[in-house]
Amino acid sequence: MPAPVPPIRVAALYKFARFADPAALRGPLLGVCTANHIRGTLLLAREGINGTIAGAPEAIDAVLAHIRTLPGCADLDVKFSSADTLPFHRMKVRLKREIVTMGQPDVDPLTGTGHYVKPGEWNALIDDPDTVVIDTRNDYEVKVGTFAGALDPQTRSFSEFPDWFRAHREDLAGKKIAMFCTGGIRCEKSTAFLKSEGLNEVYHLEGGILKYLEQVPATESRWEGECFVFDQRVAVGHGLAIGTHGLCHACRVPVSLEDRASPLYEEGVSCPACHATRDEAQRAGYAERHRQVVLAEARGETHVGAEFTAKG
Repeated sequence: MPAPVPPIRVAALYKFARFADPAALRGPLLGVCTANHIRGTLLLAREGINGTIAGAPEAIDAVLAHIRTLPGCADLDVKFSSADTLPFHRMKVRLKREIVTMGQPDVDPLTGTGHYVKPGEWNALIDDPDTVVIDTRNDYEVKVGTFAGALDPQTRSFSEFPDWFRAHREDLAGKKIAMFCTGGIRCEKSTAFLKSEGLNEVYHLEGGILKYLEQVPATESRWEGECFVFDQRVAVGHGLAIGTHGLCHACRVPVSLEDRASPLYEEGVSCPACHATRDEAQRAGYAERHRQVVLAEARGETHVGAEFTAKG
């Protein structure tokens, strides 16, 4: 099969399942991806699979057909979008302890999560004044966009969420709680965690922000801003159209049009978020890396730098 040409299909997927031997699944899965010129990252753990891949539509179909043969994955749900160029540089299949790291080994989404709420019913839930809406993503993701009125835990990683909840348990006890994330996986774990902590009226957005932006018209949307995604598109908007955010290749934080107009922004070198935390030697190193990227592009080649990590 030839290398993919536009339009390229992007598939974001995850499935909590019981994999007795994830290592045995890695080789065949990587082989199918490589044979079909797929790029992206897939994570395998005893609790299932998570990741985002991109390639020609028929190649994506072939890989998804393989994944659906894995234990517990027959009903795998996938969120599709498109891109003009491949949003990943290479293909990786990684073995992990968790497919999304929370650090709570006793939390098992397969034994019970919160109530699923379809995108078309989400507005009614979060418009209810008795509902507390919580964004379970990290601080740099929330900065790009979120639902109006949502609480921002200001976590730097998902593993900080349990401590945030426990510090605010009394404020949340007895409330109707609605949580959301990019594709749904973090909400599966966070709602399972809250139920394990004794909260029962817990809801989450089925399919995550991506499914909401795909299905809910902009005129009816409660979403404000764009949604950060873990690939070279950086962010998407309604209809999953590619957004306006770029990425600072020094600190890996998304940068807005306003950020890029700042005197502290230098492409490939620094942005307002990291300029003060980098010394001249570091900035010189970033500048050289960026120069190599530009030279590679001029030769029609891809310079492989830091990679995105699959989340959701």
